[in-house]
Amino acid sequence: MKEKRKVSLDDKYDLDSGKVYITGTQALVRLPIIQKQRDKLSGLNTAAFISGYRGSPLGMYDKALWSAKKFLKNNDINFTPGLNEDLAATAVWGSQQPGLISEKKMDGVFGIWYGKGPGVDRSGDAFKHANSAGTSPNGGVLTLLGDDHTAKSSTLAHQSEYAMLDAQIPILNPSNVQELLDFGLLGWALSRYAGTWVSMKCVTATIDSSASVYVDPERNKIVVPEFNIPEDGVHIRWPDDIMSQEKRMIETKIPAAKAFSEINKINKPIWHEGEKNIGIVATGKGYAELRQALEDISIDQSYAKKLGLHLFKVGMPWPLEPKSLINFANGMKEIIVVEEKRPFLEEQVKEILYNQVNRPEYIVGKFDEENNSLLPSSGELSADTLALVIAERISNHQKENKIAEKLKIMKQNSPEPHEGSWNTTEITGIANRTPYFCSGCPHNTSTKLPSGSKAMAGIGCHYMAAWMNRDTDLFTHMGAEGANWIGMSPFVEDKHIFQNIGDGTYNHSGILALRASVAAEVNITYKILYNDATAMTGGQPTEGSPTPASITHQLYGEGVKRIVVVSDEPDKYGVGIKFAEGTTIHHRNELDQVQKELRSWPGVTAMVYDQTCATEKRRRRKRGEMEDPDKRSFINDLVCEGCGDCSNESNCISIEPLETKLGRKRIINQSTCNKDFTCVNGFCPSFVTVEGAQPKKRKLTTANAVPENIFKNLPLPKEIILNEPYDILVTGIGGTGVVTIGALIGMASHIENKGVSVLDQVGVAQKGGAVLSHIKIASKPEEIHSVKVGKNNADLILGCDMVVSASSLVTELMNINKTKSIINDHETPVAGFVLNPDHSFGGKRIRQVIEQSSESVNFINSIKIATAMFGDSISSNMFITGFALQKGLIPVLPESLEEAIRLNGIAIEMNLSAFRWGRLAAHNYDLVEKEARPYMNNIEVDVETLSTNEIIEDRVNFLKSYQNKQYSKKYLKLINKAKQKLKEINIADDEFLKAVARYYFKLMAYKDEYEVARLYTNGEFKKSLYKAFEGDLKLKFHLAPPLFAPRDPNTGKLKKITIGAWILPIFKILSKFKFLRGTIFDPFGKTQERRKERLLINQYLNDINSILDKINSNNVTLAIQIASIPEMIRGYGHVKEENISKASEKREDLLKLWRSKNRDDLKIKAAE
Repeated sequence: MKEKRKVSLDDKYDLDSGKVYITGTQALVRLPIIQKQRDKLSGLNTAAFISGYRGSPLGMYDKALWSAKKFLKNNDINFTPGLNEDLAATAVWGSQQPGLISEKKMDGVFGIWYGKGPGVDRSGDAFKHANSAGTSPNGGVLTLLGDDHTAKSSTLAHQSEYAMLDAQIPILNPSNVQELLDFGLLGWALSRYAGTWVSMKCVTATIDSSASVYVDPERNKIVVPEFNIPEDGVHIRWPDDIMSQEKRMIETKIPAAKAFSEINKINKPIWHEGEKNIGIVATGKGYAELRQALEDISIDQSYAKKLGLHLFKVGMPWPLEPKSLINFANGMKEIIVVEEKRPFLEEQVKEILYNQVNRPEYIVGKFDEENNSLLPSSGELSADTLALVIAERISNHQKENKIAEKLKIMKQNSPEPHEGSWNTTEITGIANRTPYFCSGCPHNTSTKLPSGSKAMAGIGCHYMAAWMNRDTDLFTHMGAEGANWIGMSPFVEDKHIFQNIGDGTYNHSGILALRASVAAEVNITYKILYNDATAMTGGQPTEGSPTPASITHQLYGEGVKRIVVVSDEPDKYGVGIKFAEGTTIHHRNELDQVQKELRSWPGVTAMVYDQTCATEKRRRRKRGEMEDPDKRSFINDLVCEGCGDCSNESNCISIEPLETKLGRKRIINQSTCNKDFTCVNGFCPSFVTVEGAQPKKRKLTTANAVPENIFKNLPLPKEIILNEPYDILVTGIGGTGVVTIGALIGMASHIENKGVSVLDQVGVAQKGGAVLSHIKIASKPEEIHSVKVGKNNADLILGCDMVVSASSLVTELMNINKTKSIINDHETPVAGFVLNPDHSFGGKRIRQVIEQSSESVNFINSIKIATAMFGDSISSNMFITGFALQKGLIPVLPESLEEAIRLNGIAIEMNLSAFRWGRLAAHNYDLVEKEARPYMNNIEVDVETLSTNEIIEDRVNFLKSYQNKQYSKKYLKLINKAKQKLKEINIADDEFLKAVARYYFKLMAYKDEYEVARLYTNGEFKKSLYKAFEGDLKLKFHLAPPLFAPRDPNTGKLKKITIGAWILPIFKILSKFKFLRGTIFDPFGKTQERRKERLLINQYLNDINSILDKINSNNVTLAIQIASIPEMIRGYGHVKEENISKASEKREDLLKLWRSKNRDDLKIKAAE
């Protein structure tokens, strides 16, 4: 066992030497600190200036910089986020100008610009000007290119090399986290030496991964080449002749950069022994994938020598230094160029080697020597693809049985690429984990449209409206929102459109698009979605902190015709807040009529929708920076009809399905609920708000949090011997703390001096989508190449979500001969349920897929147990981690992981307790379940396991309570008739009988005023309420009594009113009058809704009697469909009315089919 190291979370920024465990993003924060240390050691008094604009994969860079502000301040590092990328680049240009027109304070300022690929494009003008002007001798600029190669969180798959070529900015391409530091330091040194800006590719696989890296400031010895620099130098100056800048760039700076690359061996041979059969030239992430591919086909350095296989690593792909490449390629039979995306490096390799005497016979990459496709230019390269190509190329040169055998196996399992799209994919019969608005997200309401209107999407979280039921389509690049309508509107029938735009995008550059729309006099309404944070990238504040009021003044100044502000809290605007002239303030409940008014205005109108990001609200409430309402929503599932109107109103993922013996109902997930309360607007009396309530949970004491009497006897898990890297894939749902598992396992491995890499594949999936964390643990860092788990290589699937675990993105990594799977089998609903109340989860099929792909599987409902034990579903992550570790499936010691939990500093006691109880569950699951069971709420029923007799008996007893014994006999009469008929015609399958039993009951037990009152006062509601909550509960009911509820003047529908707990005694009295139901004395029975409900009962009775006359084995399936039609009839009031209408249409269609089918049967019999 290796000796453990002492670790602090601050190590990543203040440890002067040695190794630290760090993410790619954090490495970029540490980078200027190291440069400052190097300058200090060289006697230079320098500072740093950082500016840019956030965007994946650099979306969290500014947040990490803010988090490290004390370390930055101590090292004279100045961080000023840019309003947009272009202006940030100009600001960084300014950091090289001290001394030109004003006396400088420092010896030099070294700069960093950062931005994602589209930001690189929009900054081209600034890059060209600044790079032509040059850098200061003791300054230098490093340009961080955030390239999202698979568009994981982007609207384009990006490759920034060509933009840098155009701006003549040298490019460095690191292959791992360590090289982010090493190449970054080389970049500044090169920038100072050659007077150019220097760029560094920052791809998702590098930035979103974590590793143990060396941080010694003197680790890299950087050499200055002997190169003939002109007397006037290469650096920035004023004044400066434009044509002189061009000449200096082409004749001096670029050649100087090549000389610097050569002397510092940025491009170098790695393996260069044996016959010269094949030389592989690789760069960046392509190099990391190549090393993994070679390992996968068992090619190490000695075997490569035997094969005549050579390897050349390119760290600076432009300008490509020629001498080292020419020396490497001299006499080589074939060169394979490995790089991601288009052939940027390959074209230079061919150009350099073309005129060489001993050039290779073939230089291949994207295409082979016969112009057949070889390596993909789209998506990303995988080790699986490279292994197949390399094995084939080797086999072309020589007969090597070992390679031939591997090639045969690989071709049998040829990888189907999945580029990590936003959906989890594509196995039929199971749910799909699509990103969605967070619980309580403002966009759940703000993106709604009035009937007949259309909207266009924009960049940001609200883009997801495009795959919801929001009539929202099309988008533009960031900042151009709505400008496409200028070109479209003259040629289409629609006279108006809504345009969604986030407050961050509006501030970034979107105001210019609005200005263009005003100038073009088009009819468009801009919906500026002010959520007080840049939600997609981590909740950062918008630059300049604009307010709704200041935005209205900007809009007024731009000539916007009509301006409104809509908010969930319009009363918060005090007397002193001055909005622009003519601006009106509205509650979000008025959104529909407000938008109808805006679309009627000619020209440009605007709505500022003001509601704080739900995730940011949650963070602020935890920090005590925002009031946390002492109120929770609760659903009386007995009153709930499962109609889904609450989901329709709120679009909220915290409303989840609850499977009961009476069918699918709804339940509020109290762990994820962000207290938006729009769900209460659903037209249903089942919603109650509860004040003074806290979710009931098991009381934690020293004795039961960590039961030492049991825990001390827990055996240590079996040790995993790391003869090769051990591959773990963690699967889960974005926003539920899944990536913390990878961080903790990574830190535990670092504590044990092991090699480790963790890659979190998140992107837009952080919004409730599929999140994957790839973890590789080895005895030493050098054994880890690619940070992704390869095809068929997973040793452990740690499945925090079963839907993601069954997706093809995951199952293609599993191996039936070695993959162990530990799966949380809680059926967390997917986004599809919000849009479709009958959405099928496919749990059995999911389990089947996982079982068929694994060597062994443990399914445990960690969410149900953890929520019961600790009161929060997020603790399920540590519970399942403890379970897997105790099973001997995670190669770290329990005490190391516990130390990592303490270092993490978040909910330490809960996470430690959850981890230990998870270990206990692996050892004695029954004991843990017994401890949790008393605290489990709403235990679901598997309705498929209920027998027909159980269903009938349950309904009979219910109807006795609903009305009386005589009423239940009426129910039984039809059931017995159906049972007898099926027996007579020898139909053993009782699905038809089950359908009649369920749906005749459903119609008979319609929920009128008496029944709702009974279901609130028969004791069941109180029991479920106090099982869910504890405290001094104060109840409020949200009802729309048809006899005296007001009507919405906009829609004509009844509006709900809020009533206190004083209604309960009245409910109690009202329930006693159920004997009046349906009689001439029934005051509620005369309403159209009640008459319709009674009519439906008789109609169903007649339909079933008619079916029983002609049912047989040929038409029983159709008979089941007809008998099940009442499943569609759900809800209250207008919701129920709409569903009755749909059910009636279906009934007519099915009965028509039934009649025609039976006529055909009669004709056949007559013919016989």
